[in-house]
Amino acid sequence: MTMTGPARGRRPAWLRAGMAVAVASIMVLAACNGDGGDGDQDDATSVGATILEPADSATDVITATEIVFATENAVEVTVELTELDGASIDGELSEDGGRWSPAGQLAYNTTYVATVTAVGSDGTNAIATSTFTTMPEPDQTIRVFSFLGNDAVVGVGMPLRIEFKDDAGTLLPIPEEQRAEVERRLTVRSDPPQEGSWHWVSGSELHYRPREFWQPGTQIHYHAATGGLPVGDGQYLRNDLNVSITVGPEIIMTADASTLQMTVTVDGEVQRSIPVSLGRPEFPSSSGTLVIMEKYRETVFDTRQELGEDGYVVDIEYAMRTTYGGEFLHATVRSGEELGSESVTHGCINMARDNAEWLFDLTHAWGDLVIVTGTGRQVEPGNGWTDWNLDWEQYRQGSALYPG
Repeated sequence: MTMTGPARGRRPAWLRAGMAVAVASIMVLAACNGDGGDGDQDDATSVGATILEPADSATDVITATEIVFATENAVEVTVELTELDGASIDGELSEDGGRWSPAGQLAYNTTYVATVTAVGSDGTNAIATSTFTTMPEPDQTIRVFSFLGNDAVVGVGMPLRIEFKDDAGTLLPIPEEQRAEVERRLTVRSDPPQEGSWHWVSGSELHYRPREFWQPGTQIHYHAATGGLPVGDGQYLRNDLNVSITVGPEIIMTADASTLQMTVTVDGEVQRSIPVSLGRPEFPSSSGTLVIMEKYRETVFDTRQELGEDGYVVDIEYAMRTTYGGEFLHATVRSGEELGSESVTHGCINMARDNAEWLFDLTHAWGDLVIVTGTGRQVEPGNGWTDWNLDWEQYRQGSALYPG
């Protein structure tokens, strides 16, 4: 596919460490000029184009390659990538105008021709080409996995979650020195636009959240151009990702341990105040800004391994998880006399069955906010999707591209 954009003068070379750089072929098509003129002035204003990566005639090129180029005195730049049979590859220019990224992973063991055309203000063209061949399919690959699938509708607190796994589902950490390059290959577009940042929760899990909660109705598309990207020790990321989701209404549940009331708002309007019971003193609920992670209409709680002789097995209805440690919102299994008057649970937030059913039906599958205050114990970082318990600067510092 041909992509055209405005030129921005000479671009700095963006080079990967350890890769040889060769100048691709350049052809300048000069406009007719019968007056001759000053040679030095012509050199200073003549248009030029150079492909820096992949080098012409290169082999074993990674299938995640970008076309990296530089231009001189150009007012317009066009980039085209084709297979030898002429089939065109879609792609887009980077914001800095010096790189062109294919829309999807290139094929293994395939030859491509990249063409960069620069146009000067006087109509002069400079054309650079590079013919290269991609590498064979590697033996060791890591799957790039998105928790959310296409067309998901989520709450305003939902972080975008990417994990790196093997075929058995075991998480595989990306080496720290490779994380910046992985992150450079990730793009997020939202409508309306909202400032956001990636944050490495661990070497194998990466989150993205906006500076403030997502605006209700936001359309989000995120893309990982990671298929074929090397991450060290002979391993390569296996696949790209393309995911489009929608943010639903703003649903926020605020539970106050001092009043044992939970207020539920939708788009800022109070819908219901619910009497609740939280964790008793020896098993306090976690305070903080939590996010609904999963929901079960019916499930079984078995705490015998965790609590030993004090453990129990009980059927639960309308369960909505907020931590990995086992804290849920759910219908009480007691008489209900404790609701609004006493905290008696093992850390969960209990409510009457009719309120639990109403809340279960109201909330999204993932991403609605549960704000808990006054329990005396703050949620531990990483015990759930705890992204909103960091201020914005702290969150940005978790990016491998943080400029500080």
